Amino acid sequence: MTKTELKDFLDAKVEEYNNPKFIESDPIQIPHQFSKKEDIEIAGFLSATIAWGNRKSIINNVNKMMNLLEQSPYDFVMNHQEADLQKLEHFVHRTFNGHDFATFIQGLQHIYKNHNGLEAVFSKHANTTGLQSAIHHFKSAFFEIQHLPRTQKHISDPLKNSAAKRINMYLRWMVRNDNTGVDFGLWKSISPSALSCPLDVHSGNVARKLDLLNRKQNDGKALKELDEALRRLDPSDPVKYDFALFGLGVFEGF
Repeated sequence: MTKTELKDFLDAKVEEYNNPKFIESDPIQIPHQFSKKEDIEIAGFLSATIAWGNRKSIINNVNKMMNLLEQSPYDFVMNHQEADLQKLEHFVHRTFNGHDFATFIQGLQHIYKNHNGLEAVFSKHANTTGLQSAIHHFKSAFFEIQHLPRTQKHISDPLKNSAAKRINMYLRWMVRNDNTGVDFGLWKSISPSALSCPLDVHSGNVARKLDLLNRKQNDGKALKELDEALRRLDPSDPVKYDFALFGLGVFEGF
């Protein structure tokens, strides 16, 4: 395919998958249950944090999380007592356990109380070329609280060559405004042009078949290569192509 043909093909796939029907089978449905900015941010962050494995299992377990937070995630984060965290200890999703969950609630409280909230801590270190440094600084701020070293693995660090798929997906949800009701566009202080594609096995395999990506590993270097290719197709909204790559991989077995 020529560049024009490739762009036309992917743009058509974006239109096919970037619509409200996508929400029905995706973890993004969880933050869509809320209307308050902070509830959406926190529900989205926790949903993205455990978004690996079977998607049905992910959605079931994030719903369990929201029930444990009494369907008021921001209020729970800000006003919980030590005793309230005890009921989280039996939660488990793959390697993310109840202790990790409790630590994340404490980390979120720290971010809202001492760093002016999730949007502020990301936007402080955002720049026009990308958000990888912002993710690194967010992780540092998040873990300023007392925590077990093992819990740190649940937030990836792009500056250590991670593709940071889940956190990049979360940033897409919060920053990108798609005008179709899927991504939220809540964070106006960060430009969608700086977003990175949530690179996983599906999007990576499709990107390689379309000659958008040569690198074999799905790591930070591969993400940089894919980002550059997608920004050439649409500099202002490159991660819209996540819908095309993911849809082609998951729903069409491309």
